[in-house]
Amino acid sequence: MMATTPRRPTNPKEAAEALFKPAKKVAAPAVERPAIPNAREVVSLRIDSDVLAFFQAGGPGWQDRINDALRAAMKKAE
Repeated sequence: MMATTPRRPTNPKEAAEALFKPAKKVAAPAVERPAIPNAREVVSLRIDSDVLAFFQAGGPGWQDRINDALRAAMKKAE
């Protein structure tokens, strides 16, 4: 017995939309935190060039100075 459904869809627009409907997104795995407390992490951070120049003007250790300034702001916000 032959199939009753036509070989081509009756509504081509619906068929095209079905092909291009968004795929279901898979949840990203949870970010694992380091087992060592207070361990440093490498991050990419956008900072205004004048702010970066201010910290770099003090010479080596500018990343530590930025970290200290962020920690002070964090404690102030608590």
